Amino acid sequence: MSSTIQELERRRAAARQGGGERRVAAQHAKGKLTARERLEVLLDEGSFEELDMFVEHNCTDFGMADETVPGDGVVTGSGTINGRLVFVFSQDFTVFGGSLSERHAAKICKIMDMALKVGAPVVGLNDSGGARIQEGVASLGGYAEVFQRNVLASGVVPQLSLVMGPCAGGAVYSPAMTDFIFMVKDSSYMFVTGPDVVRTVTNEVVTQEELGGAVTHTTRSAVADRAFENDIEALLAARDFVGFLPASNRAGVPVRPSPDPFDRLEPGLDTLIPPSANQPYDMHELVAKVVDEGEFFEIQPTHAANIIVGLGRIEGRTVGLVANQPTVLAGCLDINASKKAARFVRFCDAFEIPIVTFVDVPGFLPGVGQEHNGIIKHGAKLLFAYAEATVPKITVITRKAYGGAYDVMASKHLRGDLNYAWPTAEIAVMGAKGAVEIIFRGRSAEEIAERTAEYERRFANPFVAASKGFVDEVIMPHSTRRRVALGLRKLRGKQLQNPWKKHDNIPL
Repeated sequence: MSSTIQELERRRAAARQGGGERRVAAQHAKGKLTARERLEVLLDEGSFEELDMFVEHNCTDFGMADETVPGDGVVTGSGTINGRLVFVFSQDFTVFGGSLSERHAAKICKIMDMALKVGAPVVGLNDSGGARIQEGVASLGGYAEVFQRNVLASGVVPQLSLVMGPCAGGAVYSPAMTDFIFMVKDSSYMFVTGPDVVRTVTNEVVTQEELGGAVTHTTRSAVADRAFENDIEALLAARDFVGFLPASNRAGVPVRPSPDPFDRLEPGLDTLIPPSANQPYDMHELVAKVVDEGEFFEIQPTHAANIIVGLGRIEGRTVGLVANQPTVLAGCLDINASKKAARFVRFCDAFEIPIVTFVDVPGFLPGVGQEHNGIIKHGAKLLFAYAEATVPKITVITRKAYGGAYDVMASKHLRGDLNYAWPTAEIAVMGAKGAVEIIFRGRSAEEIAERTAEYERRFANPFVAASKGFVDEVIMPHSTRRRVALGLRKLRGKQLQNPWKKHDNIPL
């Protein structure tokens, strides 16, 4: 018996060594943790239970029969984050460069299948050179098997990808189909074709970082959601983020005790809106003062900053927050902001996360570039997302809500449950000056000014909309948290079904 136990320990030790000391040292020299070290940071201490530690590849071509490493370049299993079950895979760059083989893929598919069966999030740590070339089409088949599970899991269990090294070619499509992507600056990148191919085909000279680095994908392309300075920062952020996520689409939002009173008043909000309608203010201040203890996990903070999206808690329960940002493009909706917010709203709806929307939007951004690049269809994505959402929806209009953008931003007409307005709200087809210049075209400057003042008195307030029932109540800004918290309490038992359909046809 003792000899078999010793053999087990020997095999376990061999698997834990990964690609060996030299390759581990090379990984550390790049400022990167190994696959197992990453799981130690991500998961609660002692909670990781590994599966398929002894799996090896089945390739016999190109001398691969003589090169086998237990685990085959990926560590898979389950563990807990703050006591909550998650399934994980962590690619090991020290073993065959983390390249994906048929067996490597099968390990990932196994834990994804288990996550779907029991209803638990999947967290993937990606650090791979791509498909294992020696296996040819078998490795491509392995990728497709993973892709299929990404699709089946979408909207059923949360999927989070941490790209912590190279992710190129077909490998990028698995993270792209997950709900959120975190990257690490200067050590991770994603692209379909690398700099050498780009240079050969298009004569464009570009570095890996410029083409597909963390900053590029979190500011320009919006492929990724957050960029972090190093592995540890990314992993600790992932721990925090998973704490906001439901286990599955049937589990309900997680609840944790909060000492923050639900009826906390914020007198500072009464003076948040500047005297001038053209003067900006930071919507982050409102968000921070409404959520529990000011804790807000923002998604894509450096992309389309004219709209803010992210997760917070009210009375210890997760809520999704969407807010126009007047300090960027005056809070106008443009193509990027519409896509960013629409995807977030659909995520919240898929996982029964209530949505709170703060509105200060003067309209859609005008311009030839916006029109030619499809603002109509992209703006419709946000409209579609809000309209199809059946989760509790609470909207607070703080200042401007003009034109079609008023409709799009979770208006009463899109089945908003509770729609509030501050006394400073202006709900109209357009701003006073533009409206008057159309209605009274050709009049003198004096009359235009007089009519503008009249229009402002008549429409630059929330009471016309309130008189029609489009706004449920005009509330004091300092009571916003209390109103939202009570509204969410009332709406916990909400039941609303869309008509049966195989699936919708959102304007992609």
